[in-house]
Amino acid sequence: MTRTLTQAALIALVALALASPAAAQRGRARGQAAGAGGETIGSTAEIQRMFDSYALIQAQDQLKISDDTFPQFLGRFKVLQDTRRRNMVERFRLVQELRRLSNDPQGDETQMKERLKALDDLDARTQGEVAKAYEAINQILDVRQQAKFRVFEENMERRKLELVTRARQASRPKP
Repeated sequence: MTRTLTQAALIALVALALASPAAAQRGRARGQAAGAGGETIGSTAEIQRMFDSYALIQAQDQLKISDDTFPQFLGRFKVLQDTRRRNMVERFRLVQELRRLSNDPQGDETQMKERLKALDDLDARTQGEVAKAYEAINQILDVRQQAKFRVFEENMERRKLELVTRARQASRPKP
């Protein structure tokens, strides 16, 4: 029962995140539903934080992390998530620049080379940062918990994609 309620709540949160940018803009213009930092409640960032909190609770339960170890795990898990998110945003930005440059018939090849190098550098740096974050997590988990954590992450990512898909389907106008 609680699992179904949790899934329904997550679907609703994801649906809010996928609400039209125009609706979010109208809400901000009227000063409604402003969250911390001026974000609109239901913003993608807020939904991501809620999903991260849900994942953290699930991780403690599924990995059987003790209350004594949980604060350490929390900090290290957050570093892993923040590292991934920060690098994903930067990667998206670089790819957008490459798209713009490559679609421009007069696109500067020197700039394209610089952006490609920056993208390669980012990918290498990201790999190192993620490996370092995993190592920090591994220091507080036993081998069985480490294995379960990797499986857990894959399951959470799959669940997130399913929720996004359901929310998009639910938000489509009915024919």
